[in-house]
Amino acid sequence: MKFVKERVNVICQELARLSISQKIKITDMQVKNGCYITPAEADASKEPWTSFDTVNDRWYGPDKHYWFRTTITIPESFDGKNLWMRVHAGLDEWDDGRNPQFLLFANGEVIQGMDINHREVLVRENAKAGEKIQLDLQSYTGTLHSEFRLLADLEEHDAKIEEIYYDLIVPMQGLNRMDEDNKTRLDLETALTNTINLLDLRKPYSKEFYASIEEAEKCIQEEIYEKMGGWDEVVATCIGHTHIDVAWLWTIDQVRQKSCRSFATVLKLMEEYPNYHFMSSQPKLYSFVKERHPEVYEKIRQRVKEGRWEPEGGMWVEADCNLTSGESLVRQFLFGKRFFKEEFGVDNKILWLPDVFGYSAAMPQILKKCGIDYFMTTKLAWNEFNKVPYDTMNWEGIDGSKVFTHMITTLGVGQPETSFFTTYNGMLHPDAIMGGWDRYQNKDINNDILISYGYGDGGGGPTRTMLETSKRMEKGIKGVPKVRQAFARTYFDELHEKVKDSKRLPTWIGELYFEFHRGTYTSMARNKRGNRKSEYAMMELELLSVLAENAGKAYPTEELNRMWETILTNQFHDILPGSSIHEVYEQTKKEYAEIAETSAELISERLNALCAKKDESVTVWNTLGHRRNDIVELGANSAEALTDGTNVYPVQQTKDGAVIYAENLPSKGYQVLRPVSGAAVETPFAVTEAGEGYMLETPFYTIKINANGEFTSLFDKENDREVLQSGKTGNELRIYEDKPLQYSAWNLDIFHTEKSWKVEGVRRMEWTENGPVRATLEIEREVMDTVIRQQIHFYAKDRRIDFETYVDWKFAEHVLKVHFPADVHSDEATYDIQFGNVTRKLHTNTSWDQARFEVCGHKWADLSEGGYGVSLMNDCKYGYSMKNRVMTQTLIKSGTEPNLTADQEEHFFTYSLYPHAGTWREAGTEQEALNLNVPAKAVAGAAEKDRMEFLSVDKRDVVLETVKKAEDGDGVIVRLYEVENARTKVTLHCAEAIASAEETDLLENPIEGALGVKENEIELTIKPYEIRTIRIRIRTAK
Repeated sequence: MKFVKERVNVICQELARLSISQKIKITDMQVKNGCYITPAEADASKEPWTSFDTVNDRWYGPDKHYWFRTTITIPESFDGKNLWMRVHAGLDEWDDGRNPQFLLFANGEVIQGMDINHREVLVRENAKAGEKIQLDLQSYTGTLHSEFRLLADLEEHDAKIEEIYYDLIVPMQGLNRMDEDNKTRLDLETALTNTINLLDLRKPYSKEFYASIEEAEKCIQEEIYEKMGGWDEVVATCIGHTHIDVAWLWTIDQVRQKSCRSFATVLKLMEEYPNYHFMSSQPKLYSFVKERHPEVYEKIRQRVKEGRWEPEGGMWVEADCNLTSGESLVRQFLFGKRFFKEEFGVDNKILWLPDVFGYSAAMPQILKKCGIDYFMTTKLAWNEFNKVPYDTMNWEGIDGSKVFTHMITTLGVGQPETSFFTTYNGMLHPDAIMGGWDRYQNKDINNDILISYGYGDGGGGPTRTMLETSKRMEKGIKGVPKVRQAFARTYFDELHEKVKDSKRLPTWIGELYFEFHRGTYTSMARNKRGNRKSEYAMMELELLSVLAENAGKAYPTEELNRMWETILTNQFHDILPGSSIHEVYEQTKKEYAEIAETSAELISERLNALCAKKDESVTVWNTLGHRRNDIVELGANSAEALTDGTNVYPVQQTKDGAVIYAENLPSKGYQVLRPVSGAAVETPFAVTEAGEGYMLETPFYTIKINANGEFTSLFDKENDREVLQSGKTGNELRIYEDKPLQYSAWNLDIFHTEKSWKVEGVRRMEWTENGPVRATLEIEREVMDTVIRQQIHFYAKDRRIDFETYVDWKFAEHVLKVHFPADVHSDEATYDIQFGNVTRKLHTNTSWDQARFEVCGHKWADLSEGGYGVSLMNDCKYGYSMKNRVMTQTLIKSGTEPNLTADQEEHFFTYSLYPHAGTWREAGTEQEALNLNVPAKAVAGAAEKDRMEFLSVDKRDVVLETVKKAEDGDGVIVRLYEVENARTKVTLHCAEAIASAEETDLLENPIEGALGVKENEIELTIKPYEIRTIRIRIRTAK
């Protein structure tokens, strides 16, 4: 038989048209402008109602809200029938995120969300003629278009015609992925032909027409759904889903509405389809629904109790996993899991991140210690060069922790299985599901694939068509995977049990690097700076708030939670990476400023309470977990020198205030310094002019600086060697053309290095400081209206060289990088990540290495040979490259889509060069980078004691980081981790006597295992890259 599929399709389209058996246009409506949550709120608004003729009138956008209303009287012809409403805005092109969207109310009650994929609503079952229904449409134009119609119809749908339509079209849609001579395909074609041959379409709605439908229905049920039914060699576990980007091509404010619309649609379809199961992650979205429509939220609670709605996913939002700090990732789980536990009684076990742009090698340990057993993604299928060879696997992190991982393999309808790409916005469609099975790479151990189906990104979710399709596929049509509706947790539990002991279950070790979207390490630099500064501000505030409780300052739980929630929300994977529209970053700009102001105020209150004795003393606080020698900015201070009783520190005056270099500042504590007069200390720096540049002698280096402000030589006097490659310059700023093939904000393509320009145009270069603490060279450059100003600080007692930088960036689609060509022999570099570090090869021997031409690091990256190395550190940057051992930090990337003017603004950042003896371990690069990011704080006045070290550890490789009040108020939580891949016996020392201590997981739940507590010390052995969390109860004085 020829053209069977095509013939069946023609018949199905005819049946689809006939299934709408009655239609009445709604012509007259009322409308008012404005964004209202409920009909009552719309009524209360003073905005006037105006009439709206649906035939002739238009409404206008973009980005506008309207409220439409009409009251219908159910006609006699609909008595006893199902009453449907269809709404159309006059647009047909595909877009499920930015086209017009509606929320329908009937007599004041939320009914369903409506959008381009959900145009029809069942308003009444068994309608009663004469009943009046007030229909309200909360309406949003979206951002794509500026003019719309509002076409609205009342419809009757013929259930018998719809039934034969779906019974025919579902098996027909499975034919595409079967070979033409496949026996199963031929049998299906025969059955489909037999069925449509029985249909009498001569006179639709006649007695003969319905009799033929009944006969055809018997035929297809027998020949396909019975004789060819029950096939379950391959299973597709399907879970309804709607991926909602918390912000992207829309603002968070718009997502408040998207969440309500999407969740209302799910609830409506659950009423109509008793087997429909749905999952949704991101507690933030639920909080929006709870706030705006508590009655809808209560229905969600009921569906959760029934076992049909799955609140799962782990995190507060689906956060970026490259840029977010380790502690912030912990808080994502703390806030996310707590919300779902308190609101629904559910303990999340799956990290659900379908759309995040790569996954740090620190994550498996974080997941395990947050009670997360499973991980799901699809995004790695977007890789540019290499296909990840497994879809079901264990994923092992830097510490050896493993988490069971499965990647969804759903294809688009008609997409070839040879394509890498898979989707989390799956269609519950035979072609897509069969493609997902064909694409799946672990068929030797598993016959069940997971499908998350439903329109997403901009929300919407599953459709009636998908649920009708599911009903047929649940019968197990031969040759097509058998569908079952089940929770993601059920799927993971069963799959893990099935394969956990298999010899063929593979393990992926290390980071899940995403070979795409590398520009997100840099795009919207201001936002990334706000995030980094906020993360450290919270940790400082938590420590100081623990200490200040004894001074009568209440622990600011409410303020901390509020600020943390904002930080966590803004770590969503299209906000923090810099891939959202301009309006999103105007909002985050305000939010980060508010966090900076509030945290600074709260910190100041606590420091002042702790330093109550107001005299000429200065108390220097070190909130970091190691003793440090560092620059301290004093502000206005006229002392000649300050002393800690042992050392005398000369005070150097600068245009921005006084500075000292203090030594042995206590860990998590303070040192009181007092003014002392002393003989003037001579500067240890010698500056001489050398041609158009300078020669600088410091205690550590001899540096030659050319007329462009670049280092032509950096000679390390202590180690008797040149730091830079011969003939190349350090601190070389270059501008690269950045015109990726697609995704302007997201992508940095491999060819971006083909064209570049050195930054020259020096219009001022002068030495502005030269004293006992530091010498400073100021350089100002201008390139085509872009201004770059640097203060390069060289220190008398620190090997670090800081490049404090201001840029007023005017370029679009260009990237700014800084280069330091290091004369160090190594084929790999080390990069700081969350709770540890990773090494990556510098060569391009394999396609996997070639793909890593731009990588993510946090506070530092290092290039070391056997006894020497160079670290490049920063206070808010993440993108690195190391090709040819040229240490490169990507500083600015100004894409134009979706934000036309992204990064064309003022930038403030500091990067630092740290040449050192030994490797980064012996040199203490981790500690130096922390010093750069968290400056010591000087407070006027004296604290209670001259010196106090609240908490400390006795091993360099153990980072003592978080100190906070326990979430339940019982004791103090202390978090530490190992960073040198070394099993270490470490002692945690506390200034106060310890009454008791217990180990907890990252969420502060107690875990087994004794801790050795001695008065004010805890001894423990920490494994390589291990994170440990301890609850300490301080003994109170009697």
